[in-house]
Amino acid sequence: MLDLRFVKEHVDLVKENVRNRFMEVDVEGVVALYDRRNDLKARVDELRARRNEHARLMKSASPEERPALVEEGRRLKEEIARLEGELAAVEEELRREALRIPNLSHPEAPVGKEEKDNLEIRRWGEVPSFDFEPRDHLELGRLLDIVDFDRAAKVSGAKFYYLKNEGTLLELALIRYALDVLREKGFDLFTTPDLARESIVEGIGFQPRGAESNIYTVEETDLCLVGTAEITLGGMYADEIIPGQALPLRFAGLSHCFRKEAGAAGQYSKGLYRVHQFTKVEMFVYCRPEESEGMHRELLAIEEEIHAGLGIPYRVVDTCTGDLGAPAYRKFDLEAWMPGREGWGEITSTSNCTDYQARRLGVRFKEAEGGKPRFVHMLNGTALAVPRVIIAILENFQERDGSVRIPEALVPYTGFDVIRPKAGS
Repeated sequence: MLDLRFVKEHVDLVKENVRNRFMEVDVEGVVALYDRRNDLKARVDELRARRNEHARLMKSASPEERPALVEEGRRLKEEIARLEGELAAVEEELRREALRIPNLSHPEAPVGKEEKDNLEIRRWGEVPSFDFEPRDHLELGRLLDIVDFDRAAKVSGAKFYYLKNEGTLLELALIRYALDVLREKGFDLFTTPDLARESIVEGIGFQPRGAESNIYTVEETDLCLVGTAEITLGGMYADEIIPGQALPLRFAGLSHCFRKEAGAAGQYSKGLYRVHQFTKVEMFVYCRPEESEGMHRELLAIEEEIHAGLGIPYRVVDTCTGDLGAPAYRKFDLEAWMPGREGWGEITSTSNCTDYQARRLGVRFKEAEGGKPRFVHMLNGTALAVPRVIIAILENFQERDGSVRIPEALVPYTGFDVIRPKAGS
């Protein structure tokens, strides 16, 4: 959420940002509600002051004065109750509409709506050249007997999967590898809940309900299955004031992630690339406002270190305004080369959400030497999303016979350096 006073004082800037994000929000309507809320609040405060003065007069009133004062007290009570009801309704409408305004965009974020509008910053690694016809991860998964989509579809439906045999060990190896890197970087490690309250989900910036929601909700509760540990790590300090000396807080969360992925189909979403449930290690940072741009670069550097350490060819892109997501001020993606799609596929993203989420969740900090509490800046970044990294490993490190070499950095965790085809697969 943006500061409403800022919105009122910079209407044109906020409207331009909404246009650049290709969203539809009535910014002037929000400002009108803000003014109406302020007028009503001032009126209510004025009447409450009069009521207090009236109560003081009642104490010393003579018998002759009391009837008129009683009538005035009754009128004040009714008027205050009426205006408080109107104020509550306006405040709720203002809150609902203000939540629809996206965060501002970084001045250097490319303006655009589609993937082609993203700006490539750099590349790392060499795209593999095969002297045979490479297989995609679906064929490799069957050949190696490490993933089963058919039986998962029978049990859970489309876009679910079983990892099995070396696939299970590969997932655990990737998780431990990422956590070890982050522990060395000074991150506190968490295994987070798979459920969060709707208020937390909404505060982070996700839409918990409605046709456009990508979130699963639990019937007859206010709980949602989380789509990322960003939700559970970001909600930890809701409505709290963090001591300034504790900042920055660097957290790493291991969680399952659940997403409806409504409408996602086609060859680029097949197999493990877009699924309803997966495991991910997420980075999350709480910091001072003046630290957040540097922290954003730090998260990106860690993402690059993790994936370069695996030998996966990737490129870094600066995400265009139309694909930022409402909370993000700026977002960088890592896209891995995936031979099965003969192109790049997103494997991480890192976003600086400035104080947008903090305002919605009420997360502030206060320096030890005093002063008013200020909203923290909150950032997130994918350390490692297991299924997409498995795609990249299988497809980039495959051999002619269908075997797959394990990245050297993972061998201490897997206990093997190659996965070979199984007889009869």
